[in-house]
Amino acid sequence: MSNKREKVLIIAELSANHNGDLEVAKETIRAAKKAGADAIKLQTYTADTMTIDVKSDLFLINHGTAWDNQYLYDLYKQAYTPWEWHEELFKTAEEEGLLCFSSPFDISAVDFLEQFNPPYYKIASFEIHDIPLIRYVASKGRPVIMSTGIATKEDIELAVETCRKEGNNDITLLKCTSAYPAPIEDANLLTIPDLAKTFDVEVGFSDHTLGIEAPIVAVSLGAKVIEKHFILDKSIGGPDAHFSLDFEEFKALVQSVRKAEKLLGKVQYKLNDRAKQSGTFGRSLFIVEDVAKGEVFTEENIRSIRPGYGLHPKYYWDVLGKKATQNYEKGTPLTFECVEGGEVIKNI
Repeated sequence: MSNKREKVLIIAELSANHNGDLEVAKETIRAAKKAGADAIKLQTYTADTMTIDVKSDLFLINHGTAWDNQYLYDLYKQAYTPWEWHEELFKTAEEEGLLCFSSPFDISAVDFLEQFNPPYYKIASFEIHDIPLIRYVASKGRPVIMSTGIATKEDIELAVETCRKEGNNDITLLKCTSAYPAPIEDANLLTIPDLAKTFDVEVGFSDHTLGIEAPIVAVSLGAKVIEKHFILDKSIGGPDAHFSLDFEEFKALVQSVRKAEKLLGKVQYKLNDRAKQSGTFGRSLFIVEDVAKGEVFTEENIRSIRPGYGLHPKYYWDVLGKKATQNYEKGTPLTFECVEGGEVIKNI
């Protein structure tokens, strides 16, 4: 299995949310840091590395999306992050203390990105079938994060196997629904723990739902990576603005994920000091009527009551019928010292 993360990695996806403006892109990175993100993710492609400029119905988007009636080439030409920006964007992220990496969409993008020594490579959902690309990415020996939005179980098996054949087992699979925005009823987040079990990898969630509820649920199911599109201000528009989180929304997401991490904690049966102190409000055995030395303990003069300063209630039947070692007032916690033969009872 890949190296286990102790802390959820929260990734702000820049995507096309720079709207063609380098300064907006840099300011978005700075804002992501202020909102609490751990990493910023870019996309490295050009229209020509994604598709070809052909104006036929085969290349026209018409699937009930916000991008309908655009040709693929035109959409990618509008949405891409210029390669000449990458150096400044990586530098800005480094200055902010953010991890910075990218989704390469072809082999030339991988070669280009290598100069920046990225901490991860991300395989986008729609590239899960591009086995030559996955193989080349895996060969670089860097951790690989893969979204599974359009992948069948067999597709995932092939992608994971491809990485492992290259000697790369540092793999994180992200549950993803490739709809923009994604309906919550299509999230199927129970797939997250199943991905971890089935493929023996780290798991996470690339979220395209509206709001922040889904990532919180994902974390509770074992997600150690959360990826969400981030925009400086939705009013600037752009191809991905309609399903991205703005600063306040992303900040709320980060805060909620961190609270979810604390809530999950770890498997723990040992009581901490606070729990031990609270235990005094639990029940224990008390003497509830005045008892004289030699008097027998009965159902009338001992009871299991609050607070918890006396014997554990499990000793109730062992004490019944035994004699008091001296005079005791009502309200005295019952201890082994109060009972004739108490040491014997203690060692039962």
